[in-house]
Amino acid sequence: MNDWPDQPEGPRRMSHVQRPQVPQQPPRGGQGYDQGYHPNFTQAQNQGYDSGYGSGQVYGGPQGGGRGTVPPQYAPQGPGRPAPDWRKRIKIGSIVLVVAVLGWGVGTYAWASSQMRNEVDLSKVIERPEEGDCTTYLIVGSDSREGMSAEEKKKLHTGSAEGKRTDSMMILAACSSGNTMVSLPRDSWVTIPNFVGSESGKSYPARGGSKLNAAYAMDGPELLVRTVEFNTGLHIDHYAEIGFAGFANIVDALGGVELNIDKGFKDKKSGADFQAGTQTLNGEQALAFVRTRYAFAQSDLQRTKNQQKFLSALANQAATPGTILNPFALYPTLGAGLDTLIVDKDMSLYDLGKMFFAMKGISGGDGKSMNMPLAGSAPQNSLKWDMPKVKQLVEQIKNDEPVTVTSDR
Repeated sequence: MNDWPDQPEGPRRMSHVQRPQVPQQPPRGGQGYDQGYHPNFTQAQNQGYDSGYGSGQVYGGPQGGGRGTVPPQYAPQGPGRPAPDWRKRIKIGSIVLVVAVLGWGVGTYAWASSQMRNEVDLSKVIERPEEGDCTTYLIVGSDSREGMSAEEKKKLHTGSAEGKRTDSMMILAACSSGNTMVSLPRDSWVTIPNFVGSESGKSYPARGGSKLNAAYAMDGPELLVRTVEFNTGLHIDHYAEIGFAGFANIVDALGGVELNIDKGFKDKKSGADFQAGTQTLNGEQALAFVRTRYAFAQSDLQRTKNQQKFLSALANQAATPGTILNPFALYPTLGAGLDTLIVDKDMSLYDLGKMFFAMKGISGGDGKSMNMPLAGSAPQNSLKWDMPKVKQLVEQIKNDEPVTVTSDR
């Protein structure tokens, strides 16, 4: 029978059932977070309502059953992984890249600088002209066979003469008004002035008229610079000299140099054998190209033109991003050249780079190349300079003016 009265006397409180205490779980996902929290019954529990379910005690645990978890569909979601900050990552990556590039550049510069042969002391040159507005280089190709084996001498047709002599000489003026390369024929008739011996330190009187290459043979680079300055009035800022082996090795390290040869020629003495047209010259062919003179009617004058043409092409290929930024091309090229390149004591790697870029500018049309203006023949089958034109040429270079002087040969 139903013991409840017909009319309710008022709400009755059911007897309290003591439930076992569930150990409180440490909060997850933020302050105040309760693993047993569920929005559909928490409020009722706080008002004393008991739905008959334990608070967070019914649904399965980690394996989908047991006590102590809330229904999976109601499980609260913690804060998700934040989206990557690409701006920050790019910034950090850029900084790392810049530091790596700078480190590589500084290391390369230090290594290359240590390989340079700063052997020529221009402080020993006396009675020097005043410096001009341009940077001037005296570039010399010598017939030095230093470091070459007998097989290499035979292959490159260099002969086996002892010592070394000048095979080519040219002045390179790097100016803001335009770069100028002026070849000095080695048979030029000049005055060898008084000088102080580079090794002995003794003073020697002037030797009078002689061929230009005799100055180098008498006392090396220092007297050659002294003779060029005395006969031109142009201050030489830097000196650079390279021998046969170094020249050929640089060309080979670059993988050859592309050159357009206007007219084919052969020469047994130098080993030259060229067809007309654009072609890539290796080290052996390049050396034959710049040394040949007997195959031409103008002999040494045509050779100086070929030397200028090839050096400009060489610099144009060496001073490119493909070589400078590629360590597999840069290091072999620097290693091949710096071992045999002799420069003055004040020349830095930066100055050497400026010299190459100045030569590259000439090949690109930013400047001009020419022979020293000549006025006919002189004693000992030598060549006489056209001194009025030489003086005008030197003044234009010293004052950083566009060179308007021309040479007829």
